[in-house]
Amino acid sequence: QVQLVESGGGLVQPGGSLKLSCAASGSRFSFSVYTMAWYRQAPGKQREWVASMTSGGSTNYVDSVKGRCTISRDNAKNTVYLQMNSLKPEDTAVCYCQGRYRTFTSWGQGTQVTVSS
Repeated sequence: QVQLVESGGGLVQPGGSLKLSCAASGSRFSFSVYTMAWYRQAPGKQREWVASMTSGGSTNYVDSVKGRCTISRDNAKNTVYLQMNSLKPEDTAVCYCQGRYRTFTSWGQGTQVTVSS
C-alpha cells in the first residue's frame, strides 16, 4: 500500500508561484515505477487531470496549464513536484497527487491552492 501526502499549497496573489510536493511512502513499493500525476478540483467542479509524469520521464499537461506548470520527480526522495507559475484566480482548487502502477491507484488527501488578491 502506498500513502501519498501533498504539501506546499497556500494563498498566493495572481501572477505568483507555488511549488507543490507529494511524498510517497509505504512498504515494499518502488516509487520509480509509478506514473505520478496531479489533479485539481475547483469549487463546484469535477476533479480534473492537470499533469502527469511516467516512470520513464515523459510528461503531459492539460492545455490550461501548459507553459505555466512543470511536473518533476525525485525518485531518490520518493517525491513528485508541481511547480506552478503565473497563477490565475481560476487556478484556485484543491490539488491532489495520484500514483498509478498497473491496476493500483493511490490518492493523497489534497492541498488547497488559493489565488486571490
